Amino acid sequence: MADRLTQLQDCINQQAEHFCNSIGILQQFAPPSKFPNFDRSGSQTPQQQTQEDYVQLFTTLISRCAKDIDTLIESLPSEENSTESQLSSLRQLEQENQDAADRLDAIVRSGQELLEKVQLALSDIAQAQLDMQHLTKTAAGGTE
Repeated sequence: MADRLTQLQDCINQQAEHFCNSIGILQQFAPPSKFPNFDRSGSQTPQQQTQEDYVQLFTTLISRCAKDIDTLIESLPSEENSTESQLSSLRQLEQENQDAADRLDAIVRSGQELLEKVQLALSDIAQAQLDMQHLTKTAAGGTE
């Protein structure tokens, strides 16, 4: 995920895109103006767009984007965050990191002890199976 400044830049770019598109729509569908002392040959009529209400669409897009920009600006860190408070926060994070590392070491040691016990139990089981096979062979060989 992008940081807040990148999100803000993206949102501002999107707002600029909305403005450009709305101006393009205005240019596309606005009726031509008549200028005095200027005779124009040919009559062009603008196309009427009845399917979408572009005014409502771009009003909604621009206002929503402006609200997003305000929210992102408010979420930026203020100048009140001094170096001292940042250092204090870093110290706290370092302590939490050290505590987590200590817990992880204890868990790894416990896991290694359990692994050794399981390996010893598997070794005992394998030896018992070999002994049973040896006894079975001896018993079967002695009765013939």
